[in-house]
Amino acid sequence: MPANPLVASKPSLADLIRDYGTYVFAVADAEVRKLRHDPWELFSRAIQPVLWLVLFGEVMARVRGITAGTVSYLDFLGPGILAQSVLFVAIFYGISAIWERDLGVLHRYLVSPAPRSALVIGKALSSSVRALSQALVVYICAAVLGIHLSFAPAHVLAVTLLIMVGSGLFSTFSLIIACIVKTRERFMGIGQVLTMPIFFASNAIYPISLMPGWLKTISTLNPLSYEVDGLRAMMLQGGVSAFGLGFDFAVLFAIEALLIAVATRMYPRMTQ
Repeated sequence: MPANPLVASKPSLADLIRDYGTYVFAVADAEVRKLRHDPWELFSRAIQPVLWLVLFGEVMARVRGITAGTVSYLDFLGPGILAQSVLFVAIFYGISAIWERDLGVLHRYLVSPAPRSALVIGKALSSSVRALSQALVVYICAAVLGIHLSFAPAHVLAVTLLIMVGSGLFSTFSLIIACIVKTRERFMGIGQVLTMPIFFASNAIYPISLMPGWLKTISTLNPLSYEVDGLRAMMLQGGVSAFGLGFDFAVLFAIEALLIAVATRMYPRMTQ
């Protein structure tokens, strides 16, 4: 018998995946549009990594014994400052969710048919776009300073993926904080408190081998350490991963998946 046209057919798995991807990219596109209308934000955020490389890097490069072997300190520092700039952009990303709640945009998101996880992933993806713009600034500055960068296509692709995963991880963490504190003032205070410990308790500006025992333990639990480790292996000529590149990616993906699951449950509560 012919199918009844009045009875809706069950969507296929391909349809569900396509619709899910559409929701994710719609949220990400909305965030990217904001960035296009405010290019000054990109310029202002580019100042900090440049200052770290030019001022801090050039001074500390004169101190011997910070890095082992033939690796110069500027080479060592470059990937760390790239990871730092990604962290600083992503960790304050949750404040946009608070703005959206205050302006009523969040309510429109939550009444849409989009799965809550798609909204969270879309925001993580849009954060990655901002992070990649930071990466371009750091790469240009690093090349000017003579840092030995690798431009092999596979390495550039791996760096891009590391930046996107790292940015998505910390922006999702930021979204969870925004769901808890719910006010811009408290969020800014907590964000400022968290950024420096995460940055300094990592291998971004000094090797883990120079740390005291208690700080080594914290550093190995810090996801930023694995992002920096992967960036050093892929961003530099002859770069080597201390933990193993596969392990770096596995840790970052696992933590991001956990944070996405938590944020998915908490995100609708922002309206309460």
